[in-house]
Amino acid sequence: MTPATSLFSPVEADLQILADNLKQLVGNRHPILYAAAEHLFGAGGKRIRPAIVLLISRATMQEQDITPRHRRLAEITEMIHTASLVHDDVVDESEIRRGVPTVHSLFGNRIAVLAGDFLFAQSSWYLANLDSLEVVKLLSEVIMDLAAGEIQQGLNRFDTTTSLDIYTQKSYYKTASLIANSSKAAGVLSNVSSEIAEHLYSYGRHLGLAFQIVDDILDFTSSSDTLGKPAGSDLKSGNLTAPVLFALEEQPYLEALIEREFAQQGDLEQAMNLIQDSQGIQRSRELATHHAKIAVEHIEVIPPSQSRQTLINLANYVLSRLY
Repeated sequence: MTPATSLFSPVEADLQILADNLKQLVGNRHPILYAAAEHLFGAGGKRIRPAIVLLISRATMQEQDITPRHRRLAEITEMIHTASLVHDDVVDESEIRRGVPTVHSLFGNRIAVLAGDFLFAQSSWYLANLDSLEVVKLLSEVIMDLAAGEIQQGLNRFDTTTSLDIYTQKSYYKTASLIANSSKAAGVLSNVSSEIAEHLYSYGRHLGLAFQIVDDILDFTSSSDTLGKPAGSDLKSGNLTAPVLFALEEQPYLEALIEREFAQQGDLEQAMNLIQDSQGIQRSRELATHHAKIAVEHIEVIPPSQSRQTLINLANYVLSRLY
């Protein structure tokens, strides 16, 4: 399997600049927030979202170099993503993220919530300074979607009547919206046609959905070490993902286990086994493959380049995480 970082060779230098800039952008006026941000941005992560922004920027600016506005958009994208992770970890009471302690486990819930708010506010300020109303609208929508996705997930906990459409909508809000809208925004900054901008949006949307479905499969097929969080943690918290929804169609007893919220000893293990014994994981793989294929079709409308090829390879990489 290709590690994501080695995939991004066309924008390797850009990502290094981004890493250096992120800590400076937060500034050191607030020592605790700065410490929290340094912890977050130093925790690594694959930087997939800003890499996509940079790759689309390069793919749509073939005759010239990318602009400081493109670079700032990539930084804003990573700030928004990181802010959402901080809030998610508070809501989910996660102690570990990317193999390191979460902000709230180090600094407490109050600081974690404020650190997330601060990063959202910072990203909004830098966004306004891009002086592109269209880009402001695109990325502002993402911040609304992230909150809507978290609320929807909270309302649908342990709800076995959740449909695949509701799951897809929540996955769009929580994961695909940022990738889709920042992909389109990169094109807007490159002055692409509105038709190409929509293709870039669709690439990001379908790539994001494939990415989320793969993540949801890995919650059942990977070890805690690989995931950086306990395996089966989504199911345990009542977050019913694609493998569960498909398995519910075959395994009636799974519904009873979920509806009593795994109250009895061995319930969670039994539920995990029922999902493993169903077609849920295989059908989820097929769904992820479907979205990755559509993503590739949308990105192939832009002229060939090394960056475009990397965006195609990224769709294949997302699926390769399953094997």
